[in-house]
Amino acid sequence: MRRPLDRRCAPALALALLAALPARADEGMWTFNHFPSDRVAAAYGFGPTPAWLEEVQLSSARLAQGCSASFVSPRGLVMTNHHCAHRCIEQLSTGRDDRVRDGFLARSDAEEARCPELEVNQLLSIADVTARMNAATEGKAGAAFFAAQRATRAAIEAACQTSPELRCEVVSLYRGGRYDLYRYRRYQDVRLVFAPEFAIAFFGGDPDNFNFPRYDLDVAFLRVYRDGKPAPTEHWFRWSPGGPREGELTFVSGNPGGTSRQLTVAQLEYQRDVVLFERLLALTELRGALVEYAHRGAEQARHSEATLFYVENSVKALLGRIRALQDRDFFASRVAAEAAFRARLAADPARAARFLHAFDDVARATAELRRLHLRLEEEERPGPLAGDLGGFARALVRAGAERPKPNGERLREYADAALPALEQRLLSPAPIHPEFEIFLLTRSLTTLRERLGADDPFVREVLGTASPAALARTLVEGTRLADPAVRRALYQGGAAAVAEAARTDPLLALALRIDPAARAVRRQLDETIEPVLTRGQELIARAHFELEGTSAYPDATFTPRLSYGAVKGYEEDGRRVAPFTTFAGAFARATGSDPYALPRSWLDARPRLALDTPLDLCTTNDIIGGNSGSPVVNARREIVGLIFDGNIQSLGGDFGFDAAVNRAVAVDSAAIVEALEKIYGAGRLVDELRPPAAPAAR
Repeated sequence: MRRPLDRRCAPALALALLAALPARADEGMWTFNHFPSDRVAAAYGFGPTPAWLEEVQLSSARLAQGCSASFVSPRGLVMTNHHCAHRCIEQLSTGRDDRVRDGFLARSDAEEARCPELEVNQLLSIADVTARMNAATEGKAGAAFFAAQRATRAAIEAACQTSPELRCEVVSLYRGGRYDLYRYRRYQDVRLVFAPEFAIAFFGGDPDNFNFPRYDLDVAFLRVYRDGKPAPTEHWFRWSPGGPREGELTFVSGNPGGTSRQLTVAQLEYQRDVVLFERLLALTELRGALVEYAHRGAEQARHSEATLFYVENSVKALLGRIRALQDRDFFASRVAAEAAFRARLAADPARAARFLHAFDDVARATAELRRLHLRLEEEERPGPLAGDLGGFARALVRAGAERPKPNGERLREYADAALPALEQRLLSPAPIHPEFEIFLLTRSLTTLRERLGADDPFVREVLGTASPAALARTLVEGTRLADPAVRRALYQGGAAAVAEAARTDPLLALALRIDPAARAVRRQLDETIEPVLTRGQELIARAHFELEGTSAYPDATFTPRLSYGAVKGYEEDGRRVAPFTTFAGAFARATGSDPYALPRSWLDARPRLALDTPLDLCTTNDIIGGNSGSPVVNARREIVGLIFDGNIQSLGGDFGFDAAVNRAVAVDSAAIVEALEKIYGAGRLVDELRPPAAPAAR
């Protein structure tokens, strides 16, 4: 979903529901191999069987770029959000054919347009590799721990990934308490089939973002291809003939990006006092600059629209996270919960000896991370080279150095399992907009100087005597990396080719020059801090397992999860918020001015529409950023909705869940069909979603 956060009305104590304790109500982002079917059956009278869960898993999908999706036909048709496909839509647009503004509909397979960078993943299997990972690191610390963990992870992934069509990932769950190997089918030929106008996909704009009622048609359809043809898909969701009903049991299958419900108090303090505050400040400044940039002209606005959309969304989300952690009652409850658990361990001398020191170890490592934070952000992640061109330069430098190494010794993002995704991004034919690249690079270089100071050695190494604006222009105008053929040749030529090109390419030269300092900061993180954090979190997780079993779900990790809930409204400021909105409500809300201006296609179609058709709905499903594009299905595994957001009360969802007011927000399945049929004339697509009944036999 549009990455949550701002928390205005949620009761503070409700956020004290900890994932380290057994989940209650509709809380939980559950892995498919440990789904609490008995708990669902007790609450709703239906318990998913293993076969049901497997079918849902195989019918679900992940967009590697950070969203969720689902297969909705046997011909590789994929449903997700418009805002998840936004970058693809923008890359396929021009000033004369703006598919973000005007929408897009392919009326045949031949008209389906290939997205330059999108990758769709389908989870095929999950295997427990905890014993192997733990055995590799047992008794090791520091650099030895990191090297053993990296080598073992890479070996497991490499043995699994027997084809470029597979993607294998060793996933750390429960903060290192468990390791599972996830094996995906990878689709890299992904084509755009349908997208509505941006005005209706994001109707209400930032004022309505993270709110309910909502009136958005935030949907897009893609298609995965294999060997130049639509890929046959054996597993896919059927469409509900009637849509959802109030009170109906719903399941959301998606890839929540990350939660912090299992962090220690020391880690939460670091998030509250350092990470979230600094990120919010940086994004707020960037938002203002982007708004100013968009005012330069129509093309500048078009080129920056997607970035501004994500930045505005992130600002609101971060504000909600900060407010959640600043809530005194909530934070006091986390402190009390951790103290109570430590007291339980202290009461058993054997467990105290094994586990209690882990909390202090994590606190010390977090203190080291706090001291390294600024240097890490400015030199390594994300570093000073913003924009597509800066990212290409960094990737080419690192790939040239990393790929010759044994797989187990490389940085994780350059291991064999990660290379297909890297190559797709690096070799993408998507257009590059030089003026926007100069703008982004100027911003990141300015921020570098502001945060580290003009006299800092790294800043002097980057800027020399140039101003950020002058250097950015020199770098963008002097590089040849906007040409995909040049990037391909450098990638294939490796370190020698990159070094030779850097003699005349100022952007590559700068990326080469600053890489040693960035790597030194990365080594401090990987070899001295992360091993202590990982080991400490592993021990804390084991302590919870021993005392409470494995009835809790792990923190989100942008891997497939399943949540359960129901279509349900809520109370806000003494009034009832109904769980459905309608097309009529959208027309009533429209003012004719952005962000409440309906597209011309909707205004023209109004006489044909059934205005009482549900448009959006809310459910009690537990979701977070990354769930954007998740299908909402009923007990019959039928599509009844499409997640695209959460309400304002859900914005503390990184840290806890309150079933009374936290709501997932979705497009109603009936709205999608109504719009496709009566507004967009997309009968071909509707027939694929809801095939006509076969004629009766004579």
